[in-house]
Amino acid sequence: MQIFDTLDISATGLSAQRRKLTAIASNVANVDTTRTDEGGPYKRRRVVMLEAPKLSKFSTMLEQQSSRMRSTSDRHMLEGEPRPGEIFTGAGVLSQEIREEAVKPRLVYDPNHPDAREDGYVVYPDINVVTEMVDMIASSRAYEANATVLSAAKDMVNRSLEI
Repeated sequence: MQIFDTLDISATGLSAQRRKLTAIASNVANVDTTRTDEGGPYKRRRVVMLEAPKLSKFSTMLEQQSSRMRSTSDRHMLEGEPRPGEIFTGAGVLSQEIREEAVKPRLVYDPNHPDAREDGYVVYPDINVVTEMVDMIASSRAYEANATVLSAAKDMVNRSLEI
């Protein structure tokens, strides 16, 4: 593994944790949102992290394909080859934001609320602020760890240039 692989892994980790923190912040901000554009209460957002697909390194791809003329047309690309712009070392994290359906919404009796049902209950999102805060702490620590690795790799590169 090269030093640039470490930078790529840390960069994807930072990006994934940033997306997770954004989703958590959205959940906390909308804990009392009873009406959305889709109708009904806000639905909790959750970020799922996956292993990044294994693509060839850019330098390896150039060496293997130096004699072939490459074009952006899909007809000119072999199946499974990286597309132009997919310069990825094959290590890291991909994140995907998904919406999770509320299993059982919170019902609060408030007949004066504008979104109250006929029986006087208001349907609130099923978001536990304590759970969201624990997830936020874990994500911020993972973000800090990736930033520390990125900083250490940068320091190693700088020290190697001084030799």
